[in-house]
Amino acid sequence: MAADPVVTRFDGFGGIHLVADVRGDPDAWPVLLMHGGGQTRHAWGTAAATLADAGWRSVSLDLRGHGESEWSLDADYAFSSFAADCIAVCDQLGRPPVLVGASLGGVAAIIAEGASDRVVSSGLVVVDITPKSNPEGIERIHAFMESGAAGFATLEDAAEAIAAYTPNRPKRVNPAGLMKVLRQKPDGRWYWHWDPAFIRRGRTEVPAEDYQALFEAALSGIRVPTLLVRGTMSDVVTDEGTEDFLAKVPGSKLVDVGGASHMVAGDQNDVFGTAVVEFLARDVRPTLPV
Repeated sequence: MAADPVVTRFDGFGGIHLVADVRGDPDAWPVLLMHGGGQTRHAWGTAAATLADAGWRSVSLDLRGHGESEWSLDADYAFSSFAADCIAVCDQLGRPPVLVGASLGGVAAIIAEGASDRVVSSGLVVVDITPKSNPEGIERIHAFMESGAAGFATLEDAAEAIAAYTPNRPKRVNPAGLMKVLRQKPDGRWYWHWDPAFIRRGRTEVPAEDYQALFEAALSGIRVPTLLVRGTMSDVVTDEGTEDFLAKVPGSKLVDVGGASHMVAGDQNDVFGTAVVEFLARDVRPTLPV
């Protein structure tokens, strides 16, 4: 198994400080993992270690305003800023990494790769997000994220909120795990470990109308091996959205993960990790320079 991760700091867009867990051989080809909105770098579970064990250098990033990364002083949480952070980290990795992005992280990866005028990545794995998504599923994400705005009195209360959002999983009260996504304030209550300003101004996990043109252009600009991973129980990604994505991204492929909802890696971590490793070995590794 891969050694314990090395906590590493990167400079994002505008000099914002970002934190990541880095695993694997420093000389191995990098894979940059970017979580969804309201999550942290710990959302990938053992998938990051699985990638390192398979001969890759996995970099699990806390996005701006999330986890241990810096909060934006001017509440700049635009999709373009997340994408600019992605490009900034890619530049610091020394080689164009494979981008693995879930939900918000997937949007950032798509824009970073498809809308850039230069090589950013060596491959792209988009996890359960497409431009055409189910509005009800997106609203459920938003409601869950807002559910902890006033904080939780106990870790048990936080576990109840998570269980209500993920009824397909057995309820677990794991203090060590919960404290990776929560922080306790002086008032004694527990709050999600991300900036509340992130979900203000009507934000959603997918670009609104004013971003659609950029998003559509980015999709058509992707030229690297691309995999869409979809949870079969997802209430976010639809068949229409999947077909649209596969049609717009040349040569892209699809993997359905059974028993997984929108939180694919969290629901079926082993299956997810295996699917990504197989894609990288089959479709990405042969394209990399020797």
